[in-house]
Amino acid sequence: MYRLTTNDLSVGYGKEPIVRNLSVEIPDSKITSIIGSNGCGKSTLLKAITRIIPYEEGSVLLDGSKIATMKTKDVAKKMAILPQTPDSASGLTVGELVSYGRFPHQNGLGRLKKADIDMIHWAMEVTAVLEFKHRTVDELSGGQRQRVWIAMALAQETDIILLDEPTTYLDMAHQLDVLQLLEQLNKEEGRTIVMVLHDINQAARFSDYLLAMRSGKIIQAGSPHEVLTKDMLRNVYEIDGEIATDPRTGKPMCITYDLIKQKEKQSYEKTIHSAI
Repeated sequence: MYRLTTNDLSVGYGKEPIVRNLSVEIPDSKITSIIGSNGCGKSTLLKAITRIIPYEEGSVLLDGSKIATMKTKDVAKKMAILPQTPDSASGLTVGELVSYGRFPHQNGLGRLKKADIDMIHWAMEVTAVLEFKHRTVDELSGGQRQRVWIAMALAQETDIILLDEPTTYLDMAHQLDVLQLLEQLNKEEGRTIVMVLHDINQAARFSDYLLAMRSGKIIQAGSPHEVLTKDMLRNVYEIDGEIATDPRTGKPMCITYDLIKQKEKQSYEKTIHSAI
């Protein structure tokens, strides 16, 4: 049984749906990455799963219950979401922001109990931001801020964490830092991680399961070895890519590629030139 699934899900921002009749099963205690070209519906799917935007048809099930009918606090106790552009934390200290993750577990008085304080401390410790506890979030670098937002999601104490492009605007070192942290949380804590990623090599390296999307539909799903193929690159991204094995991880990776249209044009021009 899968804890998080969608059935015939259709989502759109206008008359034309962006995601169409999509049925997805998210593997438990694994890292799943959603990949695909810009505008294919990756973030829309993630937002619909987490109720950030409503869906028009179908359903999203969490532990067998329709998420649309569940109480917000009940959902927040099971599933945390880190949007692509989190709300501003201007003026807040790191400790204050991370403490917001305890909201689903608080009673009407809103006071933090010892269990809440312990969880906040643990979340900052495991994400290596405890030393910044009394500094404002504004003072931190992009990579440090991203770790703080992840700490807030961890403080929420959920088994499932969804992230929309968690490496956006980060340099290569900080991207790796964040992805290794998520991998650690999955391996050591058993958290189910679902994320949207643009970089297909990062997705293949850090994921157990890939969902490749195009035009609101799943084109291919499976392990990185099953999904990151020349056919998928052609069908999803319209590129002619070469696949090799990462010598450090044994995972597949795209080492070079050409635009299909450009390559076909060059082939055509070469043929014409040879004929002349």
